[in-house]
Amino acid sequence: MKKLAVFLTALVWSLAPAAAQGYSELYEDEETVSLRECADSIAALKDEAATAAFVASHLKAYGVELLESSEMENFGIVGEAGDTLSFRNVVGIIPGFDKSLKSRYIVLGTSLSAENSASLALLLRLASKLSTTRVLTGRSIVVAAFGGASQDNAGSWYFLNRSFYFPRDIDAYISLDFFDNPNKGFYAFTGSNADLNRLIAAVSSELQPARPEVVASEPGMSDLRSFHAFEVPSVMFTTRRAGMQYRPEIDSMEFAELERQGEYIHNFCIALSTAPAPKFKPDGYDSDIPLVYFSECDQKPRFLGSSDPRYFLTKWVYAYLRYPQDALENAIRGKVRLSFVIDEKGKMTDVRVEKGVYPSLDAEAVRVVEASPDWKPGKLDGRPVKTKITVDVEFRLEKK
Repeated sequence: MKKLAVFLTALVWSLAPAAAQGYSELYEDEETVSLRECADSIAALKDEAATAAFVASHLKAYGVELLESSEMENFGIVGEAGDTLSFRNVVGIIPGFDKSLKSRYIVLGTSLSAENSASLALLLRLASKLSTTRVLTGRSIVVAAFGGASQDNAGSWYFLNRSFYFPRDIDAYISLDFFDNPNKGFYAFTGSNADLNRLIAAVSSELQPARPEVVASEPGMSDLRSFHAFEVPSVMFTTRRAGMQYRPEIDSMEFAELERQGEYIHNFCIALSTAPAPKFKPDGYDSDIPLVYFSECDQKPRFLGSSDPRYFLTKWVYAYLRYPQDALENAIRGKVRLSFVIDEKGKMTDVRVEKGVYPSLDAEAVRVVEASPDWKPGKLDGRPVKTKITVDVEFRLEKK
């Protein structure tokens, strides 16, 4: 009996420190613990330079070749006061294994910010896995952490327009952004690209530890926009939906779930690297029907009989617009600039946030515009065309 009491005391003593970790941490495997520790380390960094150095050193340790001899891309932009703001990109490459495809590229990236610690940790985890499984890849994988996110995603623009030697050889971009609390969902935003949607469905049909839900609305402004503007087919994997606030608190993360989502993204990368190159324009796009700007039409698109976009705002948008509660509570206001296309059949398509104000305001503006009834299509030379229109949706607060 005495021996049993001693044994039970020793057992309780040995379990006591682990119990303080909490249930989820107690059962985390070695890879999940490593992912958590990496995110914790990034979150503790103070500036972009330190974060860049951390990412670069880990990519090197995983055998990923850094593209620049300086190991980082340094670039500057002129600020409003005339001073030069300096930013950094960290870019590495994992060569493809297929001789016929290795000169084509898939970019896997996210923003270089300590606040983006979970996404950066996931990027590094995927770089490590892809480096190990490179014999399965066809195209080369470019791993990128883009600086200058606060300056309209300057890092990704610089990468595409200045520093990467073969931007026209990029077949797709995979964005990892807004990973905060994975248990609230796992989503994929493709901008309704039919080829990418089919590949997501194909990968999801196999045995996977996690499967994303494809969403129609952009979760938030990210480097994906730079690639989209460059007409690179792009997908964002994220745990955030449009209108949700981004809360990057590491303590609330379920890293075991993040690990499972990373496994899906790894499998998607492998599949994309060997699949036929996705097209930028979705299937069904008729290249014989031109896309023109509103001002170029001989006959402008008409909404309820009016060709003035302000009439659309007054009679439709402002009639159904709801002020999001979180923006109201924080007294956030401003103009959300949207672009959209009225196709040759008068359908509302391709609604995009060109200049956002706040996630929930952006999402609400998109929601109402996307729900628009049909228009009468615009015409050029007497023929219906796809017409691109830009409007400002204003959220205004009045003082009482």
